Amino acid sequence: MENKFFVDSEFLSPAALEKKHRLETDPSSRTDCMQYMEGMEQIKSDVRENVMSHVDAYDYDSYTAADVEAALGRERCTIEDFKALLSPAAMPYLERMAQRARIETSRHFGNTVYMFTPLYIANYCENYCVYCGFNCYNHIRRMKLSMEQIEHEMKVIADSGMEEILILTGESRAKSDVKYIGEACKLARKYFRMVGLEIYPVNTDEYAYLHECGADYVTVFQETYDSVKYETLHLLGHKRVWPYRFDSQERALRGGMRGVAFSALLGLSDFRKDALATGLHAYFLQRKYPSAEMSLSCPRLRPIINNDKINPLDVGEKQLCQVLCAYRIFLPYVGITVSSRESASFRNGIVKIAATKVSAGVSTGIGDHESKYTGKQSEGEEGDEQFEISDSRSLERMYDDMSKEGLQPVLNDYIDV
Repeated sequence: MENKFFVDSEFLSPAALEKKHRLETDPSSRTDCMQYMEGMEQIKSDVRENVMSHVDAYDYDSYTAADVEAALGRERCTIEDFKALLSPAAMPYLERMAQRARIETSRHFGNTVYMFTPLYIANYCENYCVYCGFNCYNHIRRMKLSMEQIEHEMKVIADSGMEEILILTGESRAKSDVKYIGEACKLARKYFRMVGLEIYPVNTDEYAYLHECGADYVTVFQETYDSVKYETLHLLGHKRVWPYRFDSQERALRGGMRGVAFSALLGLSDFRKDALATGLHAYFLQRKYPSAEMSLSCPRLRPIINNDKINPLDVGEKQLCQVLCAYRIFLPYVGITVSSRESASFRNGIVKIAATKVSAGVSTGIGDHESKYTGKQSEGEEGDEQFEISDSRSLERMYDDMSKEGLQPVLNDYIDV
């Protein structure tokens, strides 16, 4: 597939090129990734310390087949069992893990699979994350939808039968401020029963405002929980502040959100430690906020501009399946989302084992749902995509495929009162 993205250096000014080169080659030119920036709320919480103490001490090569056998033999999976199931020693037990995961999924979710679609409303970004197609140094078609355009996109999606939407933006307060996102949430409530957000992290009072506007839950990708690696990947912008990002879900819950979702982008660093951190992040927050709904995503890196600069670590489908099964065994009640980054065949299989939610009718571009849903050319311009997807099935096709697999597709399971 031909890369849509242009070579960024051809379009940057000499001053911008010099700054970009300095950020890439001189660590002293970057701000401290552990230092909060002006306006960032700091909360008192023990969750981060609890998670990272386990991750820092995790030596996955020390686990044995006996540890995995013991983990699979217990009714309730402990943290130590979870560590064993994520270890290399568990790979020969993948079939048994899948069987156990299938039992847990069936016990708590039946044969249902939930469906949603993402809607990108802007792709402006102020961060320099070297692996991301939206980063501020990439020369792509930038776009921010007007409220009229957002409503049009939402109507096209809703007319397909979809009842849950995930609103996304690039990470730019200047171009996509909280009020703009809030107005988009208000529009979404006209068309959808469930409204999720995947935006830049904000403070507790701002999450409360977005909840009042209609948002139900918040998804935040930590990308990697490895703060040392994180520092080398996020060179500029608010996203560079690792602890502020880590505490996003807790601030969202304090702001009244019904649910939160967690994720690491597998392949940026050691995927076993990132998977452990993601699961424990949800685990400790669940214990602290027992009424909140928790969910996990498990994306792998997809082809985007600049992948050659980060030396991504390969995570195969077997390793991904291991992580998903370990999540399900350790956290039997959480939702697990498998995105369109994965192939149709993988998603068809994993929803029968561990996953409970899939996206359908996906576009990671801006303003192109009409062309993708109806085949008609969109009237306005379109913004470039964040990354290439693998599974491009429509909602109708996805619904039929899930039904043929013996599953019950669900577009919404909430009743407004």
